[in-house]
Amino acid sequence: MEFPAEVLTKSRTGKLEVRALDSRGKFLMCKYLDPKTMKPADKKRKIILMDEEGKTREFFIIPLKDGKRYLMIEGEKDDSAKPENPMVWNEREGKAEPLWK
Repeated sequence: MEFPAEVLTKSRTGKLEVRALDSRGKFLMCKYLDPKTMKPADKKRKIILMDEEGKTREFFIIPLKDGKRYLMIEGEKDDSAKPENPMVWNEREGKAEPLWK
């Protein structure tokens, strides 16, 4: 099968690969703040991805010591431990809002 040059890429080992769409959607990134000082409580972030069908996946993004690379760990899959209507604090607006508008 032939592919346009724009979708072809080479791996670190030099192997030719096709860059193929897995899914497309929206994302939300959260940071964690100390509620008293409103300064970062931790350097980790959480990214929540929502695909076109409305399914979500959560990942924690943890910076490594070198400051240039990150470790991604998939979040808990147990929905019973999550709030029914999770919200996020919007610093710019100074209020809580739903994760997805």
